Amino acid sequence: MVSWLSGSQLSVSGPAAGLTLLVLNGIQDVGTYNGFLLAVLWAGVIQLALGYLRAGVLSAFLPSAVIKGLLAAIGIILIIKQVPHALGYGLDLMGEEVFFTGGNESPLIAFEHALSSISLGPALVTVGSLAIMVVWDAHLLHLERLTRLIPGGLMVAFWGVCYHFLSSDTIYAIADQHLVNLPEINSLAEIEQLLTFPDFSQYENPKVWTLAVHIALIASLESLLSLEAVDKLDPYRRVAPPNRELKAQGIGNIVSALLGGIPMSAVIVRSSANVDAGGRTKIACFFHGILLLLSLLFIARWLNYIPLSALASILLYTGYKLIRLRQIKSIYLQGWDQFVPYAVTLLSILFTDLLTGISVGLVVGIYFVIRGNFNYSIGMTRHENHYLLRLRKDVSFLNKALLREHLAKVQPGGQLIIDGSRAEMIDKDIIETIEDYRKAAEDIDVEVTIRNVPGVDTTV
Repeated sequence: MVSWLSGSQLSVSGPAAGLTLLVLNGIQDVGTYNGFLLAVLWAGVIQLALGYLRAGVLSAFLPSAVIKGLLAAIGIILIIKQVPHALGYGLDLMGEEVFFTGGNESPLIAFEHALSSISLGPALVTVGSLAIMVVWDAHLLHLERLTRLIPGGLMVAFWGVCYHFLSSDTIYAIADQHLVNLPEINSLAEIEQLLTFPDFSQYENPKVWTLAVHIALIASLESLLSLEAVDKLDPYRRVAPPNRELKAQGIGNIVSALLGGIPMSAVIVRSSANVDAGGRTKIACFFHGILLLLSLLFIARWLNYIPLSALASILLYTGYKLIRLRQIKSIYLQGWDQFVPYAVTLLSILFTDLLTGISVGLVVGIYFVIRGNFNYSIGMTRHENHYLLRLRKDVSFLNKALLREHLAKVQPGGQLIIDGSRAEMIDKDIIETIEDYRKAAEDIDVEVTIRNVPGVDTTV
Protein backbone atom coordinates (compact mmCIF):
# COMPACT_ATOMS: atom_id res chain seq x y z
CA MET A 1 0.00 0.00 0.00
CA VAL A 2 2.75 2.44 0.94
CA SER A 3 4.47 1.81 -2.40
CA TRP A 4 1.43 3.09 -4.32
CA LEU A 5 0.86 6.08 -2.05
CA SER A 6 4.53 7.10 -2.13
CA GLY A 7 5.88 9.26 -4.93
CA SER A 8 9.10 7.25 -5.05
CA GLN A 9 9.49 4.61 -7.72
CA LEU A 10 12.20 2.65 -5.90
CA SER A 11 11.87 3.17 -2.14
CA VAL A 12 10.92 0.03 -0.20
CA SER A 13 9.36 0.34 3.25
CA GLY A 14 9.43 -2.00 6.20
CA PRO A 15 10.57 -2.34 9.83
CA ALA A 16 13.74 -0.27 10.25
CA ALA A 17 16.68 -1.24 12.44
CA GLY A 18 16.94 2.36 13.65
CA LEU A 19 13.59 1.90 15.41
CA THR A 20 14.49 -1.39 17.12
CA LEU A 21 15.65 0.06 20.45
CA LEU A 22 12.79 2.56 20.47
CA VAL A 23 10.26 -0.24 19.96
CA LEU A 24 11.77 -2.33 22.75
CA ASN A 25 11.91 0.51 25.25
CA GLY A 26 8.51 1.80 24.15
CA ILE A 27 6.77 -1.49 24.90
CA GLN A 28 8.41 -1.57 28.33
CA ASP A 29 7.51 2.06 29.12
CA VAL A 30 3.87 1.80 28.03
CA GLY A 31 3.48 -1.55 29.76
CA THR A 32 1.50 -3.46 27.13
CA TYR A 33 1.91 -4.23 23.46
CA ASN A 34 -1.64 -3.04 22.78
CA GLY A 35 -0.80 0.33 24.32
CA PHE A 36 2.34 0.45 22.22
CA LEU A 37 0.23 -0.09 19.09
CA LEU A 38 -1.81 2.97 20.02
CA ALA A 39 1.42 5.00 20.08
CA VAL A 40 2.30 3.67 16.61
CA LEU A 41 -1.16 4.69 15.36
CA TRP A 42 -0.77 8.24 16.71
CA ALA A 43 2.73 8.36 15.24
CA GLY A 44 1.22 7.63 11.84
CA VAL A 45 -1.29 10.45 12.35
CA ILE A 46 1.57 12.83 13.23
CA GLN A 47 3.49 11.79 10.10
CA LEU A 48 0.41 12.39 8.00
CA ALA A 49 0.10 15.87 9.51
CA LEU A 50 3.80 16.56 8.84
CA GLY A 51 3.26 15.67 5.22
CA TYR A 52 0.39 18.14 4.88
CA LEU A 53 2.48 20.77 6.69
CA ARG A 54 5.22 20.25 4.06
CA ALA A 55 7.85 19.27 6.61
CA GLY A 56 9.46 17.03 3.98
CA VAL A 57 11.27 20.07 2.60
CA LEU A 58 13.88 19.48 5.34
CA SER A 59 15.37 16.65 3.26
CA ALA A 60 16.47 19.17 0.63
CA PHE A 61 18.95 20.68 3.09
CA LEU A 62 21.13 17.56 3.17
CA PRO A 63 24.38 18.11 1.22
CA SER A 64 25.20 15.58 -1.48
CA ALA A 65 28.47 14.63 0.26
CA VAL A 66 26.56 13.72 3.43
CA ILE A 67 24.16 11.48 1.50
CA LYS A 68 27.08 9.74 -0.22
CA GLY A 69 28.77 9.25 3.15
CA LEU A 70 25.55 7.73 4.46
CA LEU A 71 25.41 5.21 1.61
CA ALA A 72 29.07 4.24 2.04
CA ALA A 73 28.59 3.77 5.80
CA ILE A 74 25.58 1.54 5.21
CA GLY A 75 27.67 -0.49 2.78
CA ILE A 76 30.48 -0.98 5.29
CA ILE A 77 28.02 -1.90 8.05
CA LEU A 78 26.38 -4.46 5.78
CA ILE A 79 29.70 -6.12 5.02
CA ILE A 80 30.89 -6.18 8.63
CA LYS A 81 27.59 -7.50 9.96
CA GLN A 82 27.03 -10.12 7.27
CA VAL A 83 30.49 -11.71 7.16
CA PRO A 84 29.76 -13.84 10.28
CA HIS A 85 26.64 -15.29 8.59
CA ALA A 86 28.53 -15.70 5.32
CA LEU A 87 31.26 -17.76 7.02
CA GLY A 88 28.96 -19.75 9.31
CA TYR A 89 29.71 -18.04 12.59
CA GLY A 90 26.63 -18.57 14.76
CA LEU A 91 25.92 -15.09 16.09
CA ASP A 92 22.72 -13.13 15.52
CA LEU A 93 23.69 -9.78 14.07
CA MET A 94 20.34 -8.32 13.14
CA GLY A 95 20.02 -4.70 12.13
CA GLU A 96 21.20 -2.69 9.16
CA GLU A 97 22.04 0.76 10.44
CA VAL A 98 23.71 0.22 13.82
CA PHE A 99 27.40 -0.58 13.88
CA PHE A 100 27.58 -1.78 17.50
CA THR A 101 24.88 -4.07 18.79
CA GLY A 102 23.53 -3.91 22.29
CA GLY A 103 24.76 -7.41 23.12
CA ASN A 104 28.03 -8.71 24.48
CA GLU A 105 29.77 -8.93 21.14
CA SER A 106 30.14 -6.11 18.64
CA PRO A 107 30.12 -6.72 14.89
CA LEU A 108 33.86 -6.00 14.69
CA ILE A 109 34.65 -8.69 17.27
CA ALA A 110 32.21 -11.07 15.58
CA PHE A 111 33.94 -10.28 12.27
CA GLU A 112 37.29 -11.24 13.76
CA HIS A 113 35.91 -14.43 15.32
CA ALA A 114 34.19 -15.39 12.08
CA LEU A 115 37.48 -15.22 10.18
CA SER A 116 39.09 -17.56 12.71
CA SER A 117 36.23 -20.08 12.86
CA ILE A 118 35.02 -20.63 9.31
CA SER A 119 32.34 -23.26 8.73
CA LEU A 120 33.05 -24.95 5.40
CA GLY A 121 29.44 -25.46 4.27
CA PRO A 122 28.24 -21.84 4.61
CA ALA A 123 31.56 -20.60 3.22
CA LEU A 124 31.11 -22.68 0.05
CA VAL A 125 27.59 -21.35 -0.36
CA THR A 126 28.93 -17.81 0.03
CA VAL A 127 31.63 -18.31 -2.63
CA GLY A 128 29.11 -19.73 -5.07
CA SER A 129 26.57 -17.01 -4.29
CA LEU A 130 29.05 -14.18 -4.83
CA ALA A 131 30.14 -15.76 -8.10
CA ILE A 132 26.52 -15.88 -9.26
CA MET A 133 25.97 -12.24 -8.30
CA VAL A 134 29.09 -11.10 -10.18
CA VAL A 135 28.24 -13.14 -13.28
CA TRP A 136 24.64 -11.95 -13.23
CA ASP A 137 25.54 -8.30 -12.71
CA ALA A 138 28.27 -8.23 -15.36
CA HIS A 139 26.17 -10.19 -17.90
CA LEU A 140 29.08 -12.56 -18.43
CA LEU A 141 26.73 -15.24 -19.73
CA HIS A 142 25.51 -12.89 -22.49
CA LEU A 143 21.93 -13.78 -21.61
CA GLU A 144 20.55 -10.32 -20.91
CA ARG A 145 16.92 -11.38 -21.31
CA LEU A 146 17.38 -14.09 -18.70
CA THR A 147 19.24 -11.85 -16.27
CA ARG A 148 16.57 -9.16 -16.58
CA LEU A 149 13.76 -11.66 -16.05
CA ILE A 150 15.32 -13.56 -13.15
CA PRO A 151 17.16 -11.49 -10.48
CA GLY A 152 20.55 -12.68 -9.35
CA GLY A 153 19.32 -12.81 -5.75
CA LEU A 154 16.68 -15.38 -6.70
CA MET A 155 19.32 -17.55 -8.34
CA VAL A 156 21.43 -17.27 -5.18
CA ALA A 157 18.52 -18.51 -3.06
CA PHE A 158 17.94 -21.39 -5.49
CA TRP A 159 21.65 -22.29 -5.35
CA GLY A 160 21.59 -22.22 -1.56
CA VAL A 161 18.58 -24.58 -1.34
CA CYS A 162 20.12 -27.00 -3.86
CA TYR A 163 23.39 -27.03 -1.95
CA HIS A 164 21.57 -27.70 1.33
CA PHE A 165 19.80 -30.79 -0.05
CA LEU A 166 22.82 -32.13 -1.96
CA SER A 167 25.18 -31.79 1.01
CA SER A 168 22.80 -32.87 3.79
CA ASP A 169 24.53 -36.21 4.41
CA THR A 170 28.11 -35.04 3.96
CA ILE A 171 30.74 -33.30 6.04
CA TYR A 172 29.90 -30.12 4.08
CA ALA A 173 26.31 -30.01 5.36
CA ILE A 174 24.87 -26.77 6.74
CA ALA A 175 23.69 -26.90 10.35
CA ASP A 176 20.12 -25.89 11.16
CA GLN A 177 21.31 -22.80 13.02
CA HIS A 178 22.67 -21.46 9.73
CA LEU A 179 19.32 -21.76 7.93
CA VAL A 180 16.41 -19.32 7.71
CA ASN A 181 13.96 -19.84 10.56
CA LEU A 182 10.45 -18.55 9.86
CA PRO A 183 7.28 -19.50 11.78
CA GLU A 184 5.03 -21.82 9.81
CA ILE A 185 1.34 -20.93 9.48
CA ASN A 186 -0.94 -23.90 8.83
CA SER A 187 -4.46 -22.47 9.19
CA LEU A 188 -6.54 -19.29 9.14
CA ALA A 189 -7.05 -19.62 12.88
CA GLU A 190 -3.31 -19.15 13.41
CA ILE A 191 -3.43 -15.97 11.32
CA GLU A 192 -6.24 -14.57 13.47
CA GLN A 193 -4.21 -15.30 16.60
CA LEU A 194 -1.35 -13.20 15.21
CA LEU A 195 -3.54 -10.10 14.83
CA THR A 196 -3.45 -7.66 17.75
CA PHE A 197 -5.30 -4.35 18.04
CA PRO A 198 -4.47 -1.02 19.73
CA ASP A 199 -5.78 -0.35 23.21
CA PHE A 200 -7.71 2.90 22.75
CA SER A 201 -8.40 3.08 26.48
CA GLN A 202 -4.84 4.40 26.94
CA TYR A 203 -5.44 7.57 24.95
CA GLU A 204 -4.88 9.62 28.14
CA ASN A 205 -1.55 7.92 28.94
CA PRO A 206 1.19 10.59 28.49
CA LYS A 207 3.78 7.86 27.80
CA VAL A 208 1.79 6.82 24.74
CA TRP A 209 1.87 10.35 23.32
CA THR A 210 5.56 10.84 24.11
CA LEU A 211 6.40 7.57 22.40
CA ALA A 212 4.21 8.51 19.43
CA VAL A 213 6.14 11.75 18.90
CA HIS A 214 9.49 9.93 19.10
CA ILE A 215 8.41 7.24 16.64
CA ALA A 216 7.00 9.83 14.23
CA LEU A 217 10.16 11.94 14.25
CA ILE A 218 12.66 9.09 13.91
CA ALA A 219 10.61 7.18 11.32
CA SER A 220 10.12 10.39 9.32
CA LEU A 221 13.82 11.26 9.40
CA GLU A 222 14.84 7.74 8.36
CA SER A 223 12.29 7.81 5.53
CA LEU A 224 13.51 11.18 4.26
CA LEU A 225 17.15 10.07 4.48
CA SER A 226 16.31 6.90 2.59
CA LEU A 227 14.41 8.88 -0.03
CA GLU A 228 17.38 11.19 -0.65
CA ALA A 229 19.78 8.24 -0.80
CA VAL A 230 17.62 6.22 -3.19
CA ASP A 231 17.26 9.22 -5.50
CA LYS A 232 21.06 9.14 -5.79
CA LEU A 233 20.90 5.47 -6.82
CA ASP A 234 18.06 5.87 -9.30
CA PRO A 235 19.46 5.20 -12.80
CA TYR A 236 16.82 7.55 -14.24
CA ARG A 237 17.65 10.37 -11.76
CA ARG A 238 14.03 10.81 -10.67
CA VAL A 239 13.30 12.96 -7.63
CA ALA A 240 10.58 11.75 -5.26
CA PRO A 241 8.35 14.30 -3.43
CA PRO A 242 9.26 14.13 0.29
CA ASN A 243 5.92 15.44 1.57
CA ARG A 244 4.06 12.70 -0.26
CA GLU A 245 6.46 10.18 1.26
CA LEU A 246 5.62 11.40 4.78
CA LYS A 247 1.91 11.04 4.06
CA ALA A 248 2.42 7.52 2.70
CA GLN A 249 4.51 6.47 5.70
CA GLY A 250 1.89 7.94 8.04
CA ILE A 251 -0.93 5.97 6.46
CA GLY A 252 1.27 2.87 6.46
CA ASN A 253 1.94 3.14 10.20
CA ILE A 254 -1.75 3.72 10.94
CA VAL A 255 -2.69 0.53 9.07
CA SER A 256 0.23 -1.38 10.59
CA ALA A 257 -0.88 -0.42 14.11
CA LEU A 258 -4.48 -1.44 13.41
CA LEU A 259 -3.25 -4.89 12.34
CA GLY A 260 -0.84 -5.31 15.25
CA GLY A 261 2.36 -4.43 13.39
CA ILE A 262 5.43 -2.51 14.51
CA PRO A 263 6.32 0.91 13.01
CA MET A 264 7.82 1.12 9.55
CA SER A 265 9.83 3.54 7.49
CA ALA A 266 11.53 3.64 4.12
CA VAL A 267 14.66 1.50 4.42
CA ILE A 268 17.88 2.23 2.55
CA VAL A 269 19.16 -1.35 2.39
CA ARG A 270 15.92 -2.82 1.03
CA SER A 271 15.64 0.03 -1.45
CA SER A 272 19.21 -0.33 -2.70
CA ALA A 273 18.70 -4.09 -3.03
CA ASN A 274 15.62 -3.29 -5.10
CA VAL A 275 17.73 -1.14 -7.42
CA ASP A 276 20.41 -3.84 -7.69
CA ALA A 277 17.78 -6.45 -8.53
CA GLY A 278 16.62 -4.38 -11.49
CA GLY A 279 13.61 -2.63 -9.96
CA ARG A 280 12.66 0.46 -11.94
CA THR A 281 9.08 1.30 -10.89
CA LYS A 282 6.91 1.05 -7.79
CA ILE A 283 5.46 -2.21 -9.14
CA ALA A 284 8.62 -3.90 -7.85
CA CYS A 285 8.13 -2.31 -4.42
CA PHE A 286 4.50 -3.44 -4.33
CA PHE A 287 5.33 -7.03 -5.25
CA HIS A 288 8.07 -7.00 -2.65
CA GLY A 289 5.40 -6.70 0.02
CA ILE A 290 2.98 -9.09 -1.68
CA LEU A 291 5.62 -11.79 -2.08
CA LEU A 292 6.73 -11.41 1.53
CA LEU A 293 3.14 -11.92 2.68
CA LEU A 294 2.54 -14.90 0.40
CA SER A 295 5.85 -16.44 1.35
CA LEU A 296 5.07 -16.17 5.05
CA LEU A 297 1.60 -17.65 4.56
CA PHE A 298 2.29 -20.47 2.13
CA ILE A 299 5.96 -21.32 1.62
CA ALA A 300 7.64 -20.59 4.96
CA ARG A 301 8.52 -24.28 5.19
CA TRP A 302 10.52 -24.13 1.96
CA LEU A 303 12.11 -20.79 2.75
CA ASN A 304 13.55 -22.37 5.88
CA TYR A 305 15.82 -24.41 3.64
CA ILE A 306 17.67 -21.30 2.45
CA PRO A 307 21.11 -20.93 4.09
CA LEU A 308 21.70 -17.63 5.85
CA SER A 309 25.04 -17.45 4.06
CA ALA A 310 23.20 -17.19 0.72
CA LEU A 311 21.19 -14.21 1.94
CA ALA A 312 24.31 -12.72 3.55
CA SER A 313 26.07 -12.93 0.18
CA ILE A 314 23.39 -10.80 -1.45
CA LEU A 315 23.85 -8.15 1.23
CA LEU A 316 27.64 -8.37 0.98
CA TYR A 317 27.43 -7.63 -2.71
CA THR A 318 24.94 -4.82 -2.10
CA GLY A 319 27.27 -3.35 0.54
CA TYR A 320 30.19 -3.44 -1.86
CA LYS A 321 28.19 -1.56 -4.49
CA LEU A 322 27.11 1.05 -1.94
CA ILE A 323 30.70 1.84 -1.00
CA ARG A 324 31.66 2.52 -4.65
CA LEU A 325 35.44 2.87 -4.40
CA ARG A 326 35.62 5.00 -7.53
CA GLN A 327 33.27 7.49 -5.93
CA ILE A 328 35.61 7.95 -2.96
CA LYS A 329 38.40 9.04 -5.31
CA SER A 330 36.01 11.30 -7.21
CA ILE A 331 34.84 13.03 -4.02
CA TYR A 332 38.44 13.47 -2.85
CA LEU A 333 39.35 15.17 -6.13
CA GLN A 334 36.43 17.58 -5.71
CA GLY A 335 38.15 19.17 -2.72
CA TRP A 336 38.13 19.12 1.07
CA ASP A 337 34.78 20.87 1.27
CA GLN A 338 33.24 17.71 -0.23
CA PHE A 339 35.54 15.01 1.13
CA VAL A 340 35.56 16.06 4.80
CA PRO A 341 31.73 16.04 5.23
CA TYR A 342 31.68 12.70 3.37
CA ALA A 343 34.33 11.12 5.61
CA VAL A 344 32.94 12.61 8.83
CA THR A 345 29.44 11.34 8.03
CA LEU A 346 30.76 7.87 7.22
CA LEU A 347 32.83 7.55 10.40
CA SER A 348 30.17 9.12 12.62
CA ILE A 349 27.54 6.63 11.47
CA LEU A 350 29.94 3.72 11.98
CA PHE A 351 30.73 4.64 15.56
CA THR A 352 27.39 6.09 16.69
CA ASP A 353 24.16 5.53 14.79
CA LEU A 354 22.47 6.70 11.62
CA LEU A 355 20.71 9.79 12.93
CA THR A 356 23.65 10.97 15.07
CA GLY A 357 26.06 10.42 12.19
CA ILE A 358 23.87 12.35 9.77
CA SER A 359 23.57 15.21 12.28
CA VAL A 360 27.36 15.43 12.71
CA GLY A 361 27.90 15.26 8.97
CA LEU A 362 25.28 17.94 8.40
CA VAL A 363 26.97 20.30 10.87
CA VAL A 364 30.32 19.80 9.15
CA GLY A 365 28.73 20.26 5.74
CA ILE A 366 27.05 23.50 6.83
CA TYR A 367 30.38 24.73 8.19
CA PHE A 368 32.04 24.30 4.80
CA VAL A 369 29.10 25.98 3.06
CA ILE A 370 29.34 29.00 5.38
CA ARG A 371 33.11 29.02 5.02
CA GLY A 372 32.85 28.94 1.23
CA ASN A 373 30.25 31.72 1.13
CA PHE A 374 32.33 33.68 3.64
CA ASN A 375 35.39 33.67 1.38
CA TYR A 376 33.38 34.20 -1.81
CA SER A 377 31.53 37.29 -0.57
CA ILE A 378 34.58 39.54 -0.88
CA GLY A 379 37.36 39.22 -3.43
CA MET A 380 40.25 41.46 -4.46
CA THR A 381 42.47 41.50 -7.54
CA ARG A 382 45.63 43.51 -8.11
CA HIS A 383 47.46 44.78 -11.18
CA GLU A 384 50.66 46.62 -10.35
CA ASN A 385 49.51 49.52 -8.13
CA HIS A 386 45.81 49.18 -8.96
CA TYR A 387 43.39 47.24 -6.74
CA LEU A 388 39.81 46.13 -7.38
CA LEU A 389 37.81 44.96 -4.37
CA ARG A 390 34.44 43.39 -5.24
CA LEU A 391 31.54 42.80 -2.90
CA ARG A 392 29.46 39.79 -4.01
CA LYS A 393 26.08 38.41 -2.97
CA ASP A 394 25.30 38.97 0.73
CA VAL A 395 28.06 40.73 2.69
CA SER A 396 27.30 40.67 6.41
CA PHE A 397 29.11 41.66 9.61
CA LEU A 398 30.67 38.17 9.54
CA ASN A 399 32.77 39.34 6.59
CA LYS A 400 34.15 42.41 8.38
CA ALA A 401 37.40 40.70 9.36
CA LEU A 402 37.91 39.47 5.78
CA LEU A 403 37.25 42.99 4.44
CA ARG A 404 39.83 44.50 6.78
CA GLU A 405 42.31 41.80 5.74
CA HIS A 406 41.91 42.75 2.07
CA LEU A 407 42.12 46.47 2.75
CA ALA A 408 45.34 45.99 4.71
CA LYS A 409 46.97 44.56 1.56
CA VAL A 410 46.64 47.88 -0.32
CA GLN A 411 50.10 49.46 -0.51
CA PRO A 412 50.73 53.22 0.01
CA GLY A 413 50.36 55.13 -3.23
CA GLY A 414 47.88 52.61 -4.58
CA GLN A 415 44.57 53.18 -6.32
CA LEU A 416 41.66 51.19 -4.90
CA ILE A 417 38.24 50.67 -6.45
CA ILE A 418 35.54 49.23 -4.17
CA ASP A 419 32.72 47.84 -6.35
CA GLY A 420 29.42 46.72 -4.83
CA SER A 421 27.45 46.23 -8.06
CA ARG A 422 27.32 42.43 -7.62
CA ALA A 423 26.19 42.54 -4.00
CA GLU A 424 22.55 41.85 -3.17
CA MET A 425 22.85 42.97 0.46
CA ILE A 426 25.55 44.95 2.26
CA ASP A 427 25.45 45.04 6.04
CA LYS A 428 25.75 48.41 7.84
CA ASP A 429 28.91 47.19 9.62
CA ILE A 430 30.53 46.67 6.21
CA ILE A 431 29.46 50.14 5.08
CA GLU A 432 30.89 51.66 8.25
CA THR A 433 34.20 49.83 7.76
CA ILE A 434 34.45 51.12 4.18
CA GLU A 435 33.69 54.68 5.30
CA ASP A 436 36.33 54.52 8.04
CA TYR A 437 38.92 53.25 5.55
CA ARG A 438 38.04 55.91 2.96
CA LYS A 439 38.52 58.66 5.56
CA ALA A 440 41.88 57.22 6.61
CA ALA A 441 43.03 56.55 3.04
CA GLU A 442 44.57 60.04 2.57
CA ASP A 443 46.92 59.47 5.49
CA ILE A 444 48.39 56.36 3.79
CA ASP A 445 48.35 57.92 0.31
CA VAL A 446 45.68 55.62 -1.15
CA GLU A 447 43.18 56.87 -3.73
CA VAL A 448 39.78 55.27 -3.08
CA THR A 449 36.89 55.11 -5.57
CA ILE A 450 33.50 53.82 -4.39
CA ARG A 451 31.06 52.28 -6.89
CA ASN A 452 27.53 51.08 -6.21
CA VAL A 453 27.88 50.81 -2.43
CA PRO A 454 24.70 52.44 -1.11
CA GLY A 455 25.05 54.35 2.14
CA VAL A 456 28.72 55.23 1.80
CA ASP A 457 29.41 58.94 1.96
CA THR A 458 31.95 59.64 -0.77
CA THR A 459 32.40 63.31 0.09
CA VAL A 460 35.59 64.36 1.83
